[in-house]
Amino acid sequence: MLIRIVRMTFQEDKVKAFQDNFDVNKEKIRNFPGCRHLELWQDENIKNIFMTYSHWDSEEALNQYRDSELFKSVWTYTKTLFADKPTAFSVKKIEELP
Repeated sequence: MLIRIVRMTFQEDKVKAFQDNFDVNKEKIRNFPGCRHLELWQDENIKNIFMTYSHWDSEEALNQYRDSELFKSVWTYTKTLFADKPTAFSVKKIEELP
């Protein structure tokens, strides 16, 4: 399993536009083949910083999503709302403590 975290900083007046677009597309993203989990996080103190946290079957599954028309349309719009360059990380879980 691959865990993907994407950190995005939005123009303050574009936060609602991002949230609205995420709401429209979240089920499509979550139901994309290979996506097993999707969360949206917001920074506790800096309200225009958001992160997506998702689980993918593999890097290949993530890349299939990134090559899809769904990703291209969502990302093309989302990029117009940024205040800063996004950062993305692909990681794997090594250990989890209860």
